[in-house]
Amino acid sequence: MDLYWQTVDYFGQGGWIMGPLLAVSIAMWAMIVDRLGEFRRLSGGTLNQILEDEFLRKHSGHAPLDREILQEVALQLHRRLDHRLALISVLTAIAPLLGLLGTVLGMIETFDVISLFGTGNARAMAGGISVALITTQTGLLVAIPGMLMSNGLGRMSLNLKTSLAESVATMSGKISSGNLKVGAPS
Repeated sequence: MDLYWQTVDYFGQGGWIMGPLLAVSIAMWAMIVDRLGEFRRLSGGTLNQILEDEFLRKHSGHAPLDREILQEVALQLHRRLDHRLALISVLTAIAPLLGLLGTVLGMIETFDVISLFGTGNARAMAGGISVALITTQTGLLVAIPGMLMSNGLGRMSLNLKTSLAESVATMSGKISSGNLKVGAPS
């Protein structure tokens, strides 16, 4: 319970900018967890199996059209791999900017106090400085792990897309040679 009150106090000291920082953090981590789960589900051959299943469900039996169908199915899976990655990167970039905004607001508050009371009232100046430091720290605490996870998710997506491209090439060759049989394992 003490940790709860410390967290509430910390957020209170950071000012209103902590609300948007918290929202960015929650949204970003929800998408990161979603992408990690999706990539885990699609690894280990599952992505290639989905490609084959979708192609076999839609194929026409006519080689030139089947190659187009295969490319369309692959494109849909490619989009599925990139889903929300750009938004995660944007949220990662927004967090330190919100922290910087909090810094500016805290410094403005500090200068307002200085203009009213001079530099002799350290207690009055501490509030603005606290806002500046806490929001900067929180923005960085959100952004740095977010950036690491965004880069990691990008690498995972790239690896899955490489595997997908290899499967498309193999299946396309089998379509051209007439060796791709409906319902037969590839």
